Amino acid sequence: MLLLLADDHSLVREGLKHTLAGLSPQVEFVEAATAEGVIAALTGNAGIELLLLDLIMPGSNGFGLLKRVCDDYPELPVVILSGSSDPAQMRKALDIGASGYVTKSATAGVMLSALRLVLAGGIYVPPDMLKPEASSTTGKTPLAEVRSTQPVTATASLTTRQREVLACLGQGKSNKVIARELGLSENTVKIHVAAILRALGVDNRTQAALVMQEQGIDSPSEH
Repeated sequence: MLLLLADDHSLVREGLKHTLAGLSPQVEFVEAATAEGVIAALTGNAGIELLLLDLIMPGSNGFGLLKRVCDDYPELPVVILSGSSDPAQMRKALDIGASGYVTKSATAGVMLSALRLVLAGGIYVPPDMLKPEASSTTGKTPLAEVRSTQPVTATASLTTRQREVLACLGQGKSNKVIARELGLSENTVKIHVAAILRALGVDNRTQAALVMQEQGIDSPSEH
């Protein structure tokens, strides 16, 4: 397992290597201290399975580098590592394409759990994203506004299967994992996800997952 650690502080990278050794006995690391170094590492190491990216890197504002990586390497999961716990910033990172967001204050256990989820094809939604936000800097409609303009009864229009898919989205699962667990094709899952987004009046899977979590929606099979 080859991971790319991108942070401009060598002590942080050393600490991360110590923590992330718990992912696998065979874990190996490539390191980068600048935005240019990140691109060079990705270009020279085709086997990288995950990028742990500090949001603020020399040579980039973080979001610009994140967008470039997500556009150029759409199959590579990227987890943002940041000292900020601003929900709007977390949402912006996930909207751009990050597979997760972990704050530098997180425990080793939380980080390992988040990365295992992402490596399994899921999306890690940090709990702080559920906190009310005073303002939005993403240019998108804040989730609080989505909730205020979206009838709570919207989820009642979902079919039983769509509610099962929504419950899986709330757990950060990918279409591939959902398809396997529910015995569906990936194309069928995509159709259900599109229908769910329309019904909830949200723009993406992240917002759908947050609605699911905040309204306490469970899979019908769990009742």
